[in-house]
Amino acid sequence: MQETSSPTAAGQAAHGNTPTPLLSLNNVEVIYDSVSLAIKGVSLEVPQGGMVALLGANGAGKSTTLKSISGLLRPERGQVSRGEVRFQGQNIDALAPQERVKLGIVHVLEGRRVFEHMTPDENLIAASAVRGNRQDMLRNKDMVYSYFKRLYQRRTAQSGYLSGGEQQMLAIGRALMTQPKLLMLDEPSLGLAPFLVAEIFEIVQDINKKEGLSVLLVEQNAIAALEVVSHGYLIENGRIVMHDSAEAMKKNPDIQEFYLGGAEGRNFHEIKHYRRRKRWLT
Repeated sequence: MQETSSPTAAGQAAHGNTPTPLLSLNNVEVIYDSVSLAIKGVSLEVPQGGMVALLGANGAGKSTTLKSISGLLRPERGQVSRGEVRFQGQNIDALAPQERVKLGIVHVLEGRRVFEHMTPDENLIAASAVRGNRQDMLRNKDMVYSYFKRLYQRRTAQSGYLSGGEQQMLAIGRALMTQPKLLMLDEPSLGLAPFLVAEIFEIVQDINKKEGLSVLLVEQNAIAALEVVSHGYLIENGRIVMHDSAEAMKKNPDIQEFYLGGAEGRNFHEIKHYRRRKRWLT
């Protein structure tokens, strides 16, 4: 399937000035324990101020791709064995995770990992230690509460008693306290009711527009993700198999069939037939 360039890149190229993307992965391969190949030649871009989705089923390689960007592969005995990860034009493969945070990369891990024994207010203050001074902390905290009003209402409660949606808001809020340039979200919709997913995605989209913050959103929930991003990549078995605008992906019959619920109500024999129809697997 032919890949298409992003509308932003295409427009700039037409004027003879192709911008450097904020983030680019160029033919990246990741190997675990020196034997297990997890992602195979992944290439993708996130433009300055862009909002991009990386879609795929469980185990497709989405989280590994994010960890190759944030530098969190080493604790899991993984490494980038080929290709390069570039941020603002700089190769960051040799940088430790904390150095990548200082550059402006923040990774919100799957599972809403917050300090449960602390209040939301204390969680935000703790996250601010990574970058900036007290004045920055107060300004960033006000900014977080202006977007996540639920958090402000629960700011003195113990975080372990927050709802799943509130904990996800807090996890994103903690990330914003580091003053990032790129916000990477790993499955933020996991385990949440549809109305909460819609609320959180709407807030993230609002932050993207008002703060100019670039977002790389990793999701199994393609329906929700394609509503808020401008561009998407589809990964299967560690390879990027499709890359297009969000609107084009929503209209693609294969995406509709396998990721937007188009196969509901079909019997098993029909589903097997449709699996064989996946153009990128033939």
